[in-house]
Amino acid sequence: MAEKREYRMEELARLAGITVRTLRFYRERKLIPPPRREGRIAWYDDQHLARLRTITALLERGHTLSGIAELAEAFDHGRDVGDLLGVGGPTEEEPVHLTPEELADHFAGEATPENLAAAMELGYLGTDGGEIVHVSRRLLDVSSALVHEGIPLAEVLGAAQQVRTHADALAELFTTLVLRHASPEDLPRLRPLARSVVEAELSLALDRRMRGQD
Repeated sequence: MAEKREYRMEELARLAGITVRTLRFYRERKLIPPPRREGRIAWYDDQHLARLRTITALLERGHTLSGIAELAEAFDHGRDVGDLLGVGGPTEEEPVHLTPEELADHFAGEATPENLAAAMELGYLGTDGGEIVHVSRRLLDVSSALVHEGIPLAEVLGAAQQVRTHADALAELFTTLVLRHASPEDLPRLRPLARSVVEAELSLALDRRMRGQD
């Protein structure tokens, strides 16, 4: 394992391409986490460097310092990856690690504090050190594609909350059905059947909906 690097304030500012005065300002605004103190010396690490580079990138994309401060607070106080994924982790979904800059790129400038908070509330996002973790690559790709089609991220997340409610009800229905006639050990084996039923029924429902629009 690589040894953790630490930097004095002057070196950190130089590596981040900012002035020491700007670094102090960011620290006072709580845009970066507090440094490690050793007497009167403040030590910063690679997470601080990554955050500073992210701040610069977000400013270049038109975000305000106030908005970045709210994003930083959400990152620092969001659920960590262990809480998000649980002990065993998702059995089928692939988690995705993202920097704040990459998250902003995925959602075309709509990674606002309000949308980020909504995604965290849904359990889509958690934090892992200086990175963000999205619980599902498929959900990330779909939501990003919808945003790029012109649908506001806030509305995508609102729809996701409704889908979550229906999905929980479907999971309860399937689990109850199986457990009425089989054991809990059979659930993983029969799980693909539940997914196939839902996919087929949704496909048929979309057909009916589109015919109704003709």
